[in-house]
Amino acid sequence: MMKYPKEYLNEIKTRLKVSTVVSKFVSLKKRGKEFVGLSPFKNEKTPSFTVNDEKEFYHCFATSEHGNIFDFVMKTQNLRFGEAVKYLANMAGMQPYMFTKQDEEREKKWREYCLIFNQYVEFYHDELIKNETHNKARNYLKDRNISKDQVKKFKIGYVEKNPNFFEKLKKNSSEQALIETGLFYFDEKKKTYVERFKGRLIFPINNISGQPIAFGGRIIEKSDYLAKYINSPETNFFKKGSNLYNLDRARKLSNKTDHIFLVEGYMDVVGLAKNDIENAVANLGTSLTDKQILTLNQFFDDIIICFDGDESGYKAALRAAENSIIYLKPEKQISFLFLPDKEDPDSFVNKNGKDFFLDFAKKSKLSIHEFIFLHYKKQTQNNPSSMAIFDKKLRSIANTIKDEFIKKYVLEYFLDKISELAPHTNLNKKFNYVKQTKSLETTKKYFNESKSLSAIELKEFSLLYLLMNNLDLMKENLHLIENVSLFTEVNKQIFSKIISKLKLEDKIILKDLEIDDQLIEKINKFAPIKYILGKKNKNDYEIIGLLDDINRDLKNYNLELRIQELESKFSKDLSETTFNELKELKKKQNIN
Repeated sequence: MMKYPKEYLNEIKTRLKVSTVVSKFVSLKKRGKEFVGLSPFKNEKTPSFTVNDEKEFYHCFATSEHGNIFDFVMKTQNLRFGEAVKYLANMAGMQPYMFTKQDEEREKKWREYCLIFNQYVEFYHDELIKNETHNKARNYLKDRNISKDQVKKFKIGYVEKNPNFFEKLKKNSSEQALIETGLFYFDEKKKTYVERFKGRLIFPINNISGQPIAFGGRIIEKSDYLAKYINSPETNFFKKGSNLYNLDRARKLSNKTDHIFLVEGYMDVVGLAKNDIENAVANLGTSLTDKQILTLNQFFDDIIICFDGDESGYKAALRAAENSIIYLKPEKQISFLFLPDKEDPDSFVNKNGKDFFLDFAKKSKLSIHEFIFLHYKKQTQNNPSSMAIFDKKLRSIANTIKDEFIKKYVLEYFLDKISELAPHTNLNKKFNYVKQTKSLETTKKYFNESKSLSAIELKEFSLLYLLMNNLDLMKENLHLIENVSLFTEVNKQIFSKIISKLKLEDKIILKDLEIDDQLIEKINKFAPIKYILGKKNKNDYEIIGLLDDINRDLKNYNLELRIQELESKFSKDLSETTFNELKELKKKQNIN
């Protein structure tokens, strides 16, 4: 059997979180650092299947199945290893590895490319730190508040004005390979190879696995004829639109935070990191591409685009918004953060510190559709012609969105906002605008409110909903409910009041319970049981059956908490004792 290169398999694993792969086949819920779901290896009612992205494995407590993304796809889809690799490479947006001579040749070139870049990074990083003649470069970094720790962390280097490293590299690498790296070019006049980054600080640009594949370079002296920043040219192994500076480090934080700052330059990334904001990446002097967005969405739910607070930064943000709204997905957000004029993320965080920056981001960020709406609103006058152009533009932007659900709600948001600007009936008719019964804002508000409720609160709401809407039946079956334990304080009080009234009164109606109307409204609004009950009235037998199910779930709650603790413990220590204890608790849970 032909073996896949280790680097190829590692890149697939790096690009795909275990939860991303597994969620294609198993419905997962976030629980602490892990995800849980029903086992794909066994029919079960209580979730015993866990996924840990940080440790890159899944584990099934019911069957003891355990492994990585390749194991999961092979076992659940009945595929051979090679088929699983092809399937996952496609999901990761990578070219299939076909074991042709071209593939082998490319692999050989890749190894040589890596060797050259690793030597280059190490040599010029050491030069910056140890070579005493490079005081200018070190002073420049000092003036920019970049410490030695940050220089080491990001492997920043300095290429002197008259380097001769080409000759050293030539001892172990071919001239052709050195030219293909983009680090050198041939000077026709002098008939010699010249270093592209001479006289510049260099910032290694790594691929997602952490291997340097390109550089960004910055001059340290003012110059009228040299560009302030340059990037490596595109090579066989470096495509600007497919890479992001610092993604290799930032992706590892995706288990701790759901958002990522996307900034314009590598100095911004370094400046934020120095202030303990590590979840930042930079695009490499190009417009934001679909590949960059899709890569970031693999790891983070909210991309916060934070470009410089000047006119060019604003224009870049607008381009990014119109390009990236196309790929917006449910559960994923793209937001924009605008800094005060003449500020960039590096200068702003250095002046104000981490807490101020994060607080400013939280309060000031705009969602992508808000930003687009506000931008075009500024250019619109309140007359029918201008408003019609405004309306047409927003509709055309909304129609570019690929996801049908997002398209619907963004269009609804735009039309809602236009109707606020044009409140007169004749104008609304002109725009063919019909306000839908539930606007995006209402949906969003409901979602945010329900998201703040825990699973156990919702379960208790279902119990209380059943009680309040079936008081006579509950009085007849008091023995089924009087020993039930609730866990949240307010719900405990309501439950206790209902039980007391049921014990004391002969005939009881909802008003007799003297429960705050707002609490009743909240229970009626969010109790999941109402969707099971539906519009059709259930008979007494069915109501008692539902009540019994809820009681069982509430009894299991304490058990579930203990199981969660042990599952988390087992994912760390994998000890047999913990596993046996878990099995016993699972038995009890199934009995209940």
